[in-house]
Amino acid sequence: MSCLFCKIIEGIIPSNPEYQDDRCYAFADIHPQAPVHLLIAPREHLVSLAEAGEEHPALLGHLLWVAANLARKKGLAKGYRVVVNTGEDGGQTVDHLHVHLLGGRPMTWPPG
Repeated sequence: MSCLFCKIIEGIIPSNPEYQDDRCYAFADIHPQAPVHLLIAPREHLVSLAEAGEEHPALLGHLLWVAANLARKKGLAKGYRVVVNTGEDGGQTVDHLHVHLLGGRPMTWPPG
């Protein structure tokens, strides 16, 4: 398997989990764009949000729930941003669906 995030999730590439369960794994981004920048990836390999099918609504909802839960645990009461980059034009750089949780500083708009 050549997927970077699959290797992280499987423990082939070391990481420090911020959260993990049977459906997803969360860890710190190696190039953080905010004081808190976590990635939440499903254990199931999905290339992107565009690949999610009719069988994935519960998983997608779970990823957002994990983001909200981590935001509470990280003390992001003043606010945070949740981002899913999809495809090359959307800024996706790893071909494994993942949710970015960013916080700890004011966010600007438009984002990029």
